[in-house]
Amino acid sequence: MTTTDTKDTLQKFIFDNAAVRGELVEISDTWREIQARHGYPKAVRSMLGEMVAAAALLSANLKFNGSIVMQIHGDGPVRLLVVECDADLRIRATAKLAPDADIADEATLSDLLNVNRRGRFVITLDPLEKMPGQQPYQGIVPLDGESVATVIENYMLRSEQMDTKLWLAADDKVSRGLLLQKLPRHSGKDDQTKQATEEEDLETWNRAVVLGSTLKQEELLSTDIETLLNRLFWEETIRVFDPQHPQFHCSCTREKVGNMLKMLGQPEVESALADLGELGINCDFCGKHYAFDKVDCAQLFATATTADALVPPGEIKH
Repeated sequence: MTTTDTKDTLQKFIFDNAAVRGELVEISDTWREIQARHGYPKAVRSMLGEMVAAAALLSANLKFNGSIVMQIHGDGPVRLLVVECDADLRIRATAKLAPDADIADEATLSDLLNVNRRGRFVITLDPLEKMPGQQPYQGIVPLDGESVATVIENYMLRSEQMDTKLWLAADDKVSRGLLLQKLPRHSGKDDQTKQATEEEDLETWNRAVVLGSTLKQEELLSTDIETLLNRLFWEETIRVFDPQHPQFHCSCTREKVGNMLKMLGQPEVESALADLGELGINCDFCGKHYAFDKVDCAQLFATATTADALVPPGEIKH
């Protein structure tokens, strides 16, 4: 008897004899974990799930030890969609809605995030180990497109000069995606041979995009990636690599929350303490609760002690 491995999976492949690569991703357990503490409206859930698949697809090609943070800042009922994925495909994601948001199931990206044409798409590449003075790389562009896939395709062409096609879909159970990229050739061949190679690459690229474009959203949602790979490219000669496995991971810590409070400044923190007696902060990604009382906050501003070293609430303070 055979069993099916349902682990979240990202599958890379490359077209033989052509500078074209592809990836398919299927995220279910991780996607359900992301949704577990939030009741997102259907349209928001779909867009956030598409971003989760896209972030995994792009992160799989990162050449550094760090994270990609993908954000859409909106000017409508949805204020922010954000997904973070590191080089090990550890993912977290969240969405922030306007307090009075009323969102229809069939709302479009423009309806939710670009009502006044002030929406922005941001990609940040954040190395884990930074050199002295090194800042994360950040690219910011207007929202150019009517879907998450189109926005990212336009960003990759404009900012990275790389032809990229994406097909994305998500519901409450699964997030899936297909990525195709036409890679640059670096060759010392003579002009005639180089032209023939470029023409072959372009022909393979155009054929792959045509095949990918036959993929409907309903098919993407209902079909596992192994079947999709065979169904779409069964006539192509492709090389398949060992699969990778995305998983949910939240990098929040007490230290990071404490540093955020320090950035607010002591007067504002003391004012909030006077009103509330204790500051409670819940992580937007995983829901973990962090509490800081007057003693904790006094330590934050009185010493260089990191917040992680403070005694968690409920334990005896000496």
